Amino acid sequence: MADFNKVLDPGDVNGGLVNTVVEIPEGSRLKVEWDRQRAAFMLDRVEPKIFAKPCNYGFIPQTLDEDGDELDTLIICPEPLTTGVWLEARIIGVLRFEDDGEVDDKVVVVPADNRDDDRINSLDDIPQLVKQLEHHFTHYKDLKKPGSTIVKGWGDVEEAKTIVKQCIDRYNNQ
Repeated sequence: MADFNKVLDPGDVNGGLVNTVVEIPEGSRLKVEWDRQRAAFMLDRVEPKIFAKPCNYGFIPQTLDEDGDELDTLIICPEPLTTGVWLEARIIGVLRFEDDGEVDDKVVVVPADNRDDDRINSLDDIPQLVKQLEHHFTHYKDLKKPGSTIVKGWGDVEEAKTIVKQCIDRYNNQ
């Protein structure tokens, strides 16, 4: 299997577009993670049913967040996407997040080419989903380690682009 971090670039961040690879389909409770050393996806754990992912979950290749993993994405799409699929996505914001005291931000994106519904341009366009995402990421570890996750807030497209660029720099300078 090819290493996404070597063959797929982060995308046109200045233009508001990123390439993102799907790890977890919407509705899944299987915590799948990309293992860059082995260039393969692995099942990390099975979450309780009540903590199934409220949207597709992925990462931007050739990035490194402060937690040592690729920068996460929350992919807002009308259908669940399959693990391993990549897409060009448009940035609409960022969830500022801490997990066990480490920065673990999540860039919120939509498919760059959605011919069925292209009305989502910012987090303001999905207020109910923003509430659901905040609730999910505040509580999804409560059964194992209550209080270990903290939603620090939300940022707009420009803040998200800045975070992506910082994560690209961190990846390039590791």
